[in-house]
Amino acid sequence: MADIQRVGVLGCGLMGSGIAQVAATAGYETTVRDVSQEILDRGRAGIEKSLGKLVEKGKLQPADRDAALKRLKFTTVAADLRTVDIVIEAITEDLALKNVLFLELDGLCGPGTIFASNTSSLTIAEMAGATKRADRFVGLHFFNPVPVMPLVEVVRTITTSEQTFKRAFAFAASLGKEPVAAKDNSGFIVNLLLVPYLLDAIRAVERGVGSVPDIDKAMQLGCGYPMGPLTLLDLVGLDTTHHIAEIMFKEYREARYAPPPLLKRMVLAGMYGRKAGKGFYDYSSNPPIVSNLGL
Repeated sequence: MADIQRVGVLGCGLMGSGIAQVAATAGYETTVRDVSQEILDRGRAGIEKSLGKLVEKGKLQPADRDAALKRLKFTTVAADLRTVDIVIEAITEDLALKNVLFLELDGLCGPGTIFASNTSSLTIAEMAGATKRADRFVGLHFFNPVPVMPLVEVVRTITTSEQTFKRAFAFAASLGKEPVAAKDNSGFIVNLLLVPYLLDAIRAVERGVGSVPDIDKAMQLGCGYPMGPLTLLDLVGLDTTHHIAEIMFKEYREARYAPPPLLKRMVLAGMYGRKAGKGFYDYSSNPPIVSNLGL
């Protein structure tokens, strides 16, 4: 099969726009598809802002920024992805919705097109099985923020061909990322290890092991982490973490993946973290103060 030259991205949210940005910056003609022009306009504005910051910091030349923007195409029409060499799906963690889109594209794209999902918790096999190209299906799990984070987990299922895996791995490296090979299990490598750690931090709060700031400070200073687990949970989103934990618990049926009661109560209360203004910390104050968790 020919080398990858044209990239399609499904979804123009935070992850999709980030993936589109790095693909276009790396020299790929990139088409981004989403359901509404409003979402696409918001995604494009985010890309322009991100590229602008890179220029300000001297990490990107103005001419390279302009060239990257010219390589980007935004559309609401799925058929506009029919000529791409790889499709990277980056929509919400809804298996049924993902499979509807992959099934549609399976009938539009040529036989050489690789399908990839940016899912962080679902298994790739659950999506590959909805198409007639299970041998040309992989996981490409990027990390947020995509332009900054160097890692990509390249996930191979039991049906992924060796050629497809090698092409996907080389593609990830061509974006300036550091790819690692991962087995197709829920959570792959990073979330398989990270999610239980985050949930254990919530359990530590429930049990009164330490205060919220002391638990964060202990893990940050004692383990050399850039931030504590509760700060990280607020950044990731407590609703997102709860959703991922539910998926992983359903997959493994192990107690360490079960969302703690405190997490469920906080999500029900709309305490999603930074994006909601309140999680383990209350961000209406500067600096943030510890939220009242009713413990």
